[in-house]
Amino acid sequence: MNDHDTTGRSTAGSDPATTAAQAHRPSAWRSLPKKKGTWIVAAGMTCAVAGLGVFSASTSSAASASGTSASGTSAAATSTPTSTPTAPGSGGGARSGPAAGGSTGIVDTTSASGFTFATATGVKVTVDETAGTAYLRGTHPTSASAVHKGSSVLVLGTVDTATITATRVVVQPGGDGGAAAAKKSGVIPFQQGTPSPTKSVGKVPSDYTEGEGTVVSGTAADKATTAAQSVFAGGIVDRVVKLADGEYEVHNISINWPHHVFVSKSFKVLGAE
Repeated sequence: MNDHDTTGRSTAGSDPATTAAQAHRPSAWRSLPKKKGTWIVAAGMTCAVAGLGVFSASTSSAASASGTSASGTSAAATSTPTSTPTAPGSGGGARSGPAAGGSTGIVDTTSASGFTFATATGVKVTVDETAGTAYLRGTHPTSASAVHKGSSVLVLGTVDTATITATRVVVQPGGDGGAAAAKKSGVIPFQQGTPSPTKSVGKVPSDYTEGEGTVVSGTAADKATTAAQSVFAGGIVDRVVKLADGEYEVHNISINWPHHVFVSKSFKVLGAE
């Protein structure tokens, strides 16, 4: 990035947090009858409070920039231990390589060709910039020089594990890198060897199977990623899948929960598991 300080860029591959970028769990089937178009609201989590409003937080400035918003859905949650997270791609066939997605965090280092940032759960992400990378400060166009150490950013682009080739970088004035959103929605950081919980909030398709749907890119992927990150920050979105009913599953890696965020046709967060 020509406008950045030419400080050394740390490589996500050499950081212990890169291991977290492999976090993923197979889908857990719910013991409910399958019926297309129906939804479930999970309940009964011992440590949850019925009526938890996980989507009531204000959408970040990045969401405003992309014209998306978070739903006000409330739900209780169910949580039971499942298997230890496995590598991306092992639980479904939708993703065959790098795909559109993104992440949110606080910039650590900058260089002539990009920068690194840490998510709210401590995942280290490397951002590669190109001549076509666009920059926004809030909703206003800006330049690469707006990105500096300590900046809160939303990065959208092509994701390959913990590296994003950026198509758009949104600098969030006054942002916290998604820390408040992650805390409010109960995002669980990745920890090696720790099982992921089976936990659902909001509206989750009862007949959803990981690997179904069509991987999308472009505006739809950007809007769905932005909506999901505004509520469930902390991980890396490595793909966005359009389901048969026209809604979206936004797939998270690098965290223990949630792995699947469901977004409506109008790009509002519906639920997660």
